[in-house]
This record gives sequence, structure tokens and C-alpha cells, in this order.
Amino acid sequence: MRNLRKIFFLGLDSAPPKILYDEYGVELNAFKEVAQESEKYILKTCHPPITIPAWMVMFTGKTPGELGIYGFRHRKPGDVKQSYIVNSTYIRAPTIWETLSKKGCKVGVMGVPPTFPPKPVNGFMISDFTTPGPEKNYTWPPWLKKELEEKFGSYIFDVVYRSEDKESVMREVFNMTEQHLNIVKYLLQKKEWDLFIYVEIGVDRIHHAFWKYFDKDHPRYTYHPQYSEAIPRFYKMLDDWFAEIRNILPKDAVTIIASDHGIKPMKGAFVINQWLEENGYLKLRERPAKPGQDLDESIIDWDSTIAWAWGGYYSRLFINLKDREPRGIVGREEYEDVVKQLRGDLEKVRGPNGEKWDNKAYMPRELYNEVRGDPPDLMIYIDNLNWRPAGTIGWETNYLPENDRGPDDAEHDWNGIFLIHDPEETLTKEFKGVIKIEEVCRKLSDLIL
Repeated sequence: MRNLRKIFFLGLDSAPPKILYDEYGVELNAFKEVAQESEKYILKTCHPPITIPAWMVMFTGKTPGELGIYGFRHRKPGDVKQSYIVNSTYIRAPTIWETLSKKGCKVGVMGVPPTFPPKPVNGFMISDFTTPGPEKNYTWPPWLKKELEEKFGSYIFDVVYRSEDKESVMREVFNMTEQHLNIVKYLLQKKEWDLFIYVEIGVDRIHHAFWKYFDKDHPRYTYHPQYSEAIPRFYKMLDDWFAEIRNILPKDAVTIIASDHGIKPMKGAFVINQWLEENGYLKLRERPAKPGQDLDESIIDWDSTIAWAWGGYYSRLFINLKDREPRGIVGREEYEDVVKQLRGDLEKVRGPNGEKWDNKAYMPRELYNEVRGDPPDLMIYIDNLNWRPAGTIGWETNYLPENDRGPDDAEHDWNGIFLIHDPEETLTKEFKGVIKIEEVCRKLSDLIL
């Protein structure tokens, strides 16, 4: 079976409604024109609202629990720091491109996390930012790699964006994204495809690196003659490219633009393991040698420790459970009460000035009908994602003004974008409402099949 009309899917990682729909701080032309004639939705992202697993939730229609994926990295059971990085081999559910490949559709996939190592498809694939490096085989078919490198040079998968060297970050994000845009333009014209899905991670990187220079609602907003223009310039580059793409696409092609989650100011970082220690849940054998020290299993007094946590855009908390952890002390019969007490205590935590926070702590089974893989015991959001949980220790306060892992101006938000532009239908400018991220796969299937 072959699709009669082509569909081009543009994924803008972390693009928020306030930019794509409201044009906050940017000037859009091609995007604005398409948005005005599209079926528009607010996309409600998944738990957790992060790149991995969000894109795979979108393209499989499965929840993170069904996928068994709760973030970029996962804890090896029984370890504190040891973790494994999720890659495409962990994706057991069929993706939309795999399903369509089996039905005879030609598919093109580029930059969707996580698609390394690339799997065979009826068409072509270029893997994503989780790829270890350009020396790896990152394309399907394998010979596509040589073709692309001869025309565009060594493929750039990602950049270091948590850096004080903002000029280098800006230059590298622009260079990476420009390379990607040129490759997409080439593939659209030179390869056969019915469905083309392209996700650009550079959008997320420019947001995290420069949001406090861009968003005047940021509590640490700082005007800078160069850095304050980084995000507007980036969107102009995307918008100019999109105008060119529209002339390349067939006149009857359907265009979809989506993000996996939104973005908003990061007010600060809450040092969750220090809080656990202060409240008797975590016991250390020795004091941290310096501020920002990682929590290491060697400094934990396991015989007196009930729980510890990872930091990130959300926190994953682990109970020191008997028969699961090497030196577990919490019995199975105590587990539910311990989790309940922890949840209650965490939800009562207030801000640095005593202000009430909107904290939420969930057991995975409360969020998902099915829980696979290596889930945490609690998934914790600090003040509705306004504050980032920090997993490091040794600080003089539990409230850090910035991220503990290097400069990062932004937190993820629940609301992203999803719009469908069909040139053969006259669509209103009104919003259609909210679409859940796991519903997108069905929407795509209906459009194609």
C-alpha cells in the first residue's frame, strides 16, 4: 500500500505555544501563515515531560510506562550512580514508520530520539543526538552515511549547551541546525518518501542556553546585545528555511508541526538529597568534600538510609528496599507507608521565602496502566516544573539560584504545540483544543491510512 499524499512532519523540540502560536519575542512569516490556516492544538505532553521518552510516546502511541522509558538514562537496579543510556533497542513497541514500512509506504526519519542504532525501514533514517559519534553507523541504509558526509561533512548530532562560553554555544547550535536543515532540503528532493519525519534538537538547546536573555518573564532576565537575539535569530533561520521547504513540497502535501513539550523559566534548583538527609531519609557516612559533589554509594550509610534521589528536570526517587537493593532496610510490608510519608513530606516543601509550592510526587503505577523497565519509586515535580531538582550535595542551602550541572536557563513545561496544515481543506484559525501526546500516533495513522 502507498500513501497518495505526502506528509511532512516537522518536530521542534521544546517549542512552546507562546512562540509558535503567539509569536512571543520573534517575528515569523512562513510559520505564521501556515499556523493561521491550520488545525491547531495545544499538545499535552507525558509524564515525565522530557525529550526521552516524549517523542517515542508520540510516535508509538504508548505511555512511558508501557515503553519502560522514564528518561534519557536509567538506574541499574541495585546501584546509585551506575546507569544505562536508552537507545533504539529499548523501543519494543512499533513506531509509526515501522508500521507504515510494512504496509509499503516509503518513510524518511531524521533526528527522532532515540533512533540510534538505526533500524531498517522502507526508506531512509538518520539517527538522533543519542548517537555516540559520527564514526558510528548512524544511517539506514548504511551507505547513506557516505553520501551525506561527502556533501555536508561530518554529521553534527549535538552540542555542549551548558557552558559559560555563550558565544561558542550560539555558534555551534546555529552550525549544527543549519547543517540539519540543508540535509533535510536535500533528502526531500533526492529521495523517495511518503512520510518524512524530522526532529530538530537545536531548538531545545538554544532555549536552555539563552532563555533568560530572551524571556522577560524570567526571574533572572538579563538583556544582552548578542545573547538576547540568539533565540529570535534562530527562529528566523528556521522560518526562512521553512519558507523554502514549502516551495519544495508537493502542493497537496500535508504539513504537521509539533513539539514534544514546552519550555519555561527555571527559577532555581532544589537540592533534594540534602533535603532527604535533613529529614532523616538519607544518612551519609561522611560530609561532602565540596559543594556540588555527586551522591556516591561509598559515602552513604546504607544501614540508616531509607531513600535517595536523582536530579534532573524531574526527580526520580528510590527506596532502599530489602531484597531489591544490596543493603536494603525497608521491608515490603513497610513500603507503601514509607512512600506515602515521603510523598506527604515532599508536597509540603515550600520555597526559599516560605512561599507555597505546587509539588507533586507520583508512583509510576498511578500514572500508567502498565509499568515496565526500571521505574523509580516516586516521580517528583518541584513547584510544577518551575524548579529543577538537584541531585548533588554539599551546598550551603537547599535553594540554588541556578542549575547545579552548568548554565541552564529553562525548565520543561507541560504544553507543547501540534498543528496540521492541509492545503486541500479550508481550516479555521480557532484552536481545536488539547491533544494528548500519545494520541498523535493515531492521528497520523488516520491521516495516512
